[in-house]
Amino acid sequence: MEDTQSVCTLLDSTTSKIQQLQKAFAELESHRAVTLNLKWKQLEEHFHGLEKSLKRRFTELEDQEKEYETKTVEARAILEKREAAVKEKEQVSLDRLQEKRDAAVSAIANARQKHGKVCVEPAVITSEDQGGAPFVEEKPPDVMVSENNIEDMKNHLGTENVEVKSYPQLVKLCQEMDSEGLHKFISDNRKNLAAVREEIPIALKAAANPAALVLDSLKGFYCVEVSILDGKKDSNLLGLRRTCIMLMECLGVLLENLNLDSVSNVISGDVKGRAKAIAEQWKPMLDDLDVDASNGNSLEAHAFLQLLATFGIDSDFNHEDLPKLIPMVSRRRQTADLCRSLGLSEKMPGVIDVLVSNGRQIDAVNLAFAFELTEQFSPVTLLKSYLTEARKVSSPVKAGNSSPTAQNEVNDRELTALKAVIKCIEDHKLEEQYPLDPLQKRVLQLEKAKADKKRATEVAKPQPKRPRANGVGFVPRVTSLAADKNVYARYPPYMYDRQYAYPGPTDNHVPSLLGAATYNLAPAHGNYFGNGYQYQAPYLH
Repeated sequence: MEDTQSVCTLLDSTTSKIQQLQKAFAELESHRAVTLNLKWKQLEEHFHGLEKSLKRRFTELEDQEKEYETKTVEARAILEKREAAVKEKEQVSLDRLQEKRDAAVSAIANARQKHGKVCVEPAVITSEDQGGAPFVEEKPPDVMVSENNIEDMKNHLGTENVEVKSYPQLVKLCQEMDSEGLHKFISDNRKNLAAVREEIPIALKAAANPAALVLDSLKGFYCVEVSILDGKKDSNLLGLRRTCIMLMECLGVLLENLNLDSVSNVISGDVKGRAKAIAEQWKPMLDDLDVDASNGNSLEAHAFLQLLATFGIDSDFNHEDLPKLIPMVSRRRQTADLCRSLGLSEKMPGVIDVLVSNGRQIDAVNLAFAFELTEQFSPVTLLKSYLTEARKVSSPVKAGNSSPTAQNEVNDRELTALKAVIKCIEDHKLEEQYPLDPLQKRVLQLEKAKADKKRATEVAKPQPKRPRANGVGFVPRVTSLAADKNVYARYPPYMYDRQYAYPGPTDNHVPSLLGAATYNLAPAHGNYFGNGYQYQAPYLH
């Protein structure tokens, strides 16, 4: 405002300044020696024009200032209304969130209460007082038991009323410490294995000595009459081994829900001694295995590591040897948890290096995500290098040997690798970093080529003759082409048996892990396609 008033004062003083200038100009004319071409009238008109121009511009600026102030006031009013609306919505959201939070807490409390009633009932002790009337004494589920006292442990675990929802026979088998019957029950109910697995930790509470029962169930894991090579083909032995691993995992779940004193009684010194003896018997058996033969899915190595983790005897073995077993179980879904339980997290970079050098980049990607090592091991780079190796034709198709069979093997290998890479990308949400469209188009191209070759082979086969309807002579069999119109209808979409299933290389060797040792790889064993590449059997237990 002060600037505006000063401008107005200057404009008002313009007339007096012009009059002073006129007097000075007249005085100048009186003293002139020569006649000036410039007349006062011209100067006066010029200054009056400047005065009018300045006043007009000043008026315009005043109008714009007033308009700006008006808009500013309106904008402030709108902002205040919006701020009030936002605060109101925020309060409503907070109220709703608090309601949902209270409902969730209430639901959790109710669920825990129901779970406590279903799983563990308070112990009931009935006795008679002097009047002969019975009384009931309730005990909490985590009753303290004396150390290394098997009778106290029986009282603690055996007197609880353990209720199993679907399979009460599990409780009976555990109460009777019947390991063979437990194996048979699990085998008979393998179609409902997920439900059985959930109830085994609860049923183990009914056992007088759950750890001893699990150790008893490990008998027969290594059958003397069956060699290692034949063991990989014996479905009964494979099922037994999977059951052994599952029972050790279920015992681990039971131990997680117990306090330290209870755990020390379940895993007593005698139990640890038995577990250590079994582990020492199993360890030499692992020397006959190799990383490529097991292809990351070795039940023997998994069982050994699970035995150490469940019974807490890993400190009795050389920790530098344990990381060498991880590539043998890298495809097992429990591998990451096993490594953490055994304190091998710091060794994982070396394990991943071994997997990458052995051409098993997908296992490396899975472990890199599990242990947050993706910055050190780029998933996209590993997956691309895996596809690059799968597409190399120098190994399967040698010079001078470009037969259709050899080329089919190359295509099958690339097709399997593509499907595994797509699955890995989907599992770890890498679509933005590694688009799926080119990979899926290549899969369709290879599947179409495979279907066309199969159809051409079927057409080229000689068709058997069939008798005429009247029984006289023979006529060539006429095939209907209509059935072949939708050739892809006969090929269902590919499925993955396991989360981390992909083909392993056939001629790679595993370098030393952290400079400790070298793996000498023997020819691969197990189940194979006709083209020589191993497939991954589904995980049952």
